[in-house]
Amino acid sequence: MLKQNLQLKLSQKLSPQQIQLMKLIQLPTLAFENRIKQEIEENPALETGKEAAEHDEYGSSDEFDQDNQVIDTSDIDIDSYLSDDEIPNYRLSSNNYSNSDEDKHIPYAAGISFHQQLLQQLNTFTLEDKYWDIAEYLIGSIDETGYIRREIDDIIDDLAFTRNIFAENEDIQNVLDLIQTFDPAGIGARNLEECLLLQLKRKEQTTEIANAITLIEEHFEQFTKKHYQKITARLKISEEELKDVVAEIEKLNPKPGSSFGSSSKVVEQIIPDFSIRIIDGDLQLQLNNRNIPDLHVSRNYSEMLQSFKESKSNDKKQRDTVLFIKQKLDAAKWFIDAIKQRYQTLFVTMNAIMHYQEEYFLSGDESDLRPMILRDIAEEIGMDVSTVSRVANSKYVDTPYGTKLIKAFFSESMTNESGEEISTKEIKSILSEVISNESKKKPLTDEVLAGKLKEKGYPIARRTVAKYREQLGYPVARLRKKL
Repeated sequence: MLKQNLQLKLSQKLSPQQIQLMKLIQLPTLAFENRIKQEIEENPALETGKEAAEHDEYGSSDEFDQDNQVIDTSDIDIDSYLSDDEIPNYRLSSNNYSNSDEDKHIPYAAGISFHQQLLQQLNTFTLEDKYWDIAEYLIGSIDETGYIRREIDDIIDDLAFTRNIFAENEDIQNVLDLIQTFDPAGIGARNLEECLLLQLKRKEQTTEIANAITLIEEHFEQFTKKHYQKITARLKISEEELKDVVAEIEKLNPKPGSSFGSSSKVVEQIIPDFSIRIIDGDLQLQLNNRNIPDLHVSRNYSEMLQSFKESKSNDKKQRDTVLFIKQKLDAAKWFIDAIKQRYQTLFVTMNAIMHYQEEYFLSGDESDLRPMILRDIAEEIGMDVSTVSRVANSKYVDTPYGTKLIKAFFSESMTNESGEEISTKEIKSILSEVISNESKKKPLTDEVLAGKLKEKGYPIARRTVAKYREQLGYPVARLRKKL
């Protein structure tokens, strides 16, 4: 049996221009500058710098159907591309810097890689070809932390199948022993225990070092669990002597590879997207437009479009040409409009956040942070939550109290015993203070911490305390214990 149904569906689709805007909004300042450079390179109709007033910027144009093969000159408003605006709207607002400031660039550090440094040390030895190949393979197997996390049997199989090198377990071990003599100490270890031992054996063999080696070799599990009483009994040493042993172990580097090649990594500068200043007791917000150039349509492209308007020819070649020009001009216009909208969206959103957290920005005290979620700001400025999220994500604001991640100003709320809504950041701050002031010999458990917070007027469950403690980077009480 056939049935007929009438369905009404409501759907919303973003236009390419809206998608472009959303992508630009979520970019931080440095990435936004690079995006502008990319667009300038890809679109010849987009140029930087100031031009004659009658050719600097163009206005809006009619929509153009790219699939239409017939182009009528009457449908193209040439004059709409030739506006007399001298300065783009997104350049009318002052930024954080004077006109005399020069553009800043990201510093790049030059250097050789981690594995290259190990190979340089290998070059100081004379080895047979077979052992040289094994050494190169082992160095290539070392991860960025400095460890070889593979079994010797697996390495033997890989050498046989990939490099046609047939080696015995003893061959691999001998070459590995050689690599483990390289700098820094601990490189080429297969686990943490071996890494610490390699470093200890290079030190001057004092009583503390000897006890440390014995502790690692025979009582490593008890040491990781901080069962200090068992260790002192088995090593037959006092608590003070154990404290000296632990102090020697704490000086070691558990990730020797991290000391290599850090200078060769590219470190991106944090460039604040906003600046908040206190002037005469009032907050002033500025958007960083420092390196954003003046953009306008190419004069050459405008003149070519003008010449087409005056031409009476309408052949296919000329239609293809004007289609290309129109596409590039539209793309340039959309990009400039997107920059304007980006500026307005970022400024309006951050301005709302600034006034919402006015007490904090005036005092700098985290206890003054109000509970704030994305929806609070979205409702205040009349925008979607996703838009606010894009603004807050990966963007920074320069405040009198340092450069802050905007996302950090958002937090959930909880109700204290007085019935007041407080930020979870305030609770975390108090929890961190309680843990910092606890006895290191007898750290407080999560249950005791929950009781301490309740005494201060914050009734929080033990599980919630554990979650906040983990977010703050504190381990459980047993692992916080010190001698």
